[in-house]
Amino acid sequence: MKIKGAIGQVVAIANYILGGVVSRPQWQLMVTEAFLRYCCLATQAMENADLEGGVPTNVVFMDYLRELEGKRVHDPFNKKMERSIVVAGPVIVGAGPSGLATAVCLKEKGISSLILERADCIASMWQHKTYDRLRLHLPKQFCQLPRMQFPENYPTYPNKHQFLEYLEAYANRFGLEPVFNKTVVNAEYDHRYKFWRVKTVGIKQEETEYVCQWLIVATGENAEEVVPRLEGMDDFDGIVIHSSSYRSGEMFRDKSVLVVGCGNSGMEVCLDLCNYNARPSLVVRDAVHILPREIIGRSTFGLSTCLLKWFPVRLVDLFLLVISWFVLGDTSRFGLRRPKLGPLQFKHLSGKTPVLDVGTIAKIKSGDIKVFPGIEKLTQHGVKFTDGRESDMFSEKDGFPRKAFPNGWKGASGLYAVGFSRRGLLGVSMDARKIAEDVQFHCLLSCSTPTLKTLKPNTT
Repeated sequence: MKIKGAIGQVVAIANYILGGVVSRPQWQLMVTEAFLRYCCLATQAMENADLEGGVPTNVVFMDYLRELEGKRVHDPFNKKMERSIVVAGPVIVGAGPSGLATAVCLKEKGISSLILERADCIASMWQHKTYDRLRLHLPKQFCQLPRMQFPENYPTYPNKHQFLEYLEAYANRFGLEPVFNKTVVNAEYDHRYKFWRVKTVGIKQEETEYVCQWLIVATGENAEEVVPRLEGMDDFDGIVIHSSSYRSGEMFRDKSVLVVGCGNSGMEVCLDLCNYNARPSLVVRDAVHILPREIIGRSTFGLSTCLLKWFPVRLVDLFLLVISWFVLGDTSRFGLRRPKLGPLQFKHLSGKTPVLDVGTIAKIKSGDIKVFPGIEKLTQHGVKFTDGRESDMFSEKDGFPRKAFPNGWKGASGLYAVGFSRRGLLGVSMDARKIAEDVQFHCLLSCSTPTLKTLKPNTT
């Protein structure tokens, strides 16, 4: 069979199987390469078995297509499938900072990608599920995405709206065009033919399948909220909300509010509530490291990063603890116990980031914010704590599920995750670069696999 005719047959059949959407040249190239590689491997297997004459190309094509068509016919999801789309590069799930950064890093390597986003905008979590006074907790130089700095006129700690403007400019600058309103409902890996099938549902319940070799999960650690079930919750007359639904303390003015969770968000929400004359209380069950956001006018994070280049982590931890004691005092006196390990060692082993104080500790010292060790149960009008104290208050719960990813960014069979390494936006950029380099490596590796010239000519 002539090469040109073989390629034409592959693309024509692929167009039929995939619903006529394989039209762009790079998609045709990928489909053709996959089919020919399959033929090549089949031919080599026949040769190893000492079978004469190799395997007719059209037989290999038809066997493969019959199996593919059989899977499509008997898959309940595919019965309603409107179309399948072959993606030449990776499919990225999520158009937040993680997804955008990964797409840009791939683009820098000459690799195209497709971003799927369930919302109607980029960075939907930042736009719709963050409180109004939110600012980046680290200086902007540690939060910028690959290949684009923050504007010089931005403050050291950009606010929520400035960060969103930065992300919009980032997407426009690099020509990123996510496919919005596409919710991924299933992703399966075909181990035999080495590709992913990503199935989505749109706002009109239309169903689409994306076929790709690499799948990158960039939904972030905070995509799903968790409100834990507590004894007495059904009888509690107060308001129970998740921190992602909190916007400002205006709705809680002059009221008692309980914030569960002593992370950066929980501490800042308490401070915001104080600014609206609310009476916040903070539940802190576990030991936590609280550090000043700045030391001698320098970012605590930046200073510790610099010191780690010259000193061992234990010595840097000791320095941070001594400075924190001088600046903040003994936090254990107010119910904020510190872990036995230093801040950096504890972060490395547990994944828990130290809390950077932005003024909350002063409110705790003054008594404007009360600290409790844990909740025993909810009562009709308040809360009973594990130390026996009771209080009348509304309740706000703060939490997200912890997702485990073995190596932080790389899984098996072309699966990657970005933004799950518990290192914030700095970790996002690091993960994105690693993923782009790994995908590029496998692209180059695939180019060295047997090609058409290894096929025996068909003499029949």
